[in-house]
Amino acid sequence: MSEHIQLTMDGSVARLLINNPAQANALDVEALQAIRAALEQVNASRTVRVLLLEAEGKYFCSGFNIGKMKPENGGTGFEATVNMLEDCAPVTIACLEGGVYGGGTDLALACDFRLGVVGCNMFMPAARLGIHLYGSALRRYVTRLGVDHAKTLVLTAREATALQMQQMGYLTHLFDTVEELRESRDALVRDIAQLAPLSLKYMKKNINRIANGQFDAEAIGADALLVGASQDSAEGRLAWREKRRPQFKGE
Repeated sequence: MSEHIQLTMDGSVARLLINNPAQANALDVEALQAIRAALEQVNASRTVRVLLLEAEGKYFCSGFNIGKMKPENGGTGFEATVNMLEDCAPVTIACLEGGVYGGGTDLALACDFRLGVVGCNMFMPAARLGIHLYGSALRRYVTRLGVDHAKTLVLTAREATALQMQQMGYLTHLFDTVEELRESRDALVRDIAQLAPLSLKYMKKNINRIANGQFDAEAIGADALLVGASQDSAEGRLAWREKRRPQFKGE
């Protein structure tokens, strides 16, 4: 694993840390490979229900390392990495304690929740660099933020403040201080970690598919039957009747 990518797993929570503050947490091919390897490890876990995506230093991520970008590859592996994060089985939470730029904006956008603090900002400089943003990033920008916001960010390369990021739906939560962000992060993790893993996994999958214009009633029905026949579903119904907290096992 790259020295700049660190994965820790503790029970139901995994933490993926980008640790390259000297280069604004820019990612290179090796770092992207390390992220994909970490996601494979997280997906293979039977216990992880929440994945935190965090960064060290004053920037969350500045995308692909421009100094290592070549015309023939355009940052090989970036799109595949972000798509893999979007499809990651656990619920994903990006914690933005600083600026997020370029492909880093899409990395966070692929997460289920994005927590930000006043003072963070974002911009997409593709048009400044004379490059075309890859397809799935445009899809996420349009489907999650709307056409007008996507055009404003991509076609002007203007900076968006934390408040603007919240207003356009980029940030799902905005806090005044880092301390408040971390407290809310921990509370959100606790709430999610108590829920049924199979319910979370399949409902997340189908919400993403619907958001991408892939509504399939038959497939959703099949997933609902699968989850409904699980031991966790029986435990959830029993715990409801007995007025106690359910003990889910992801089975």
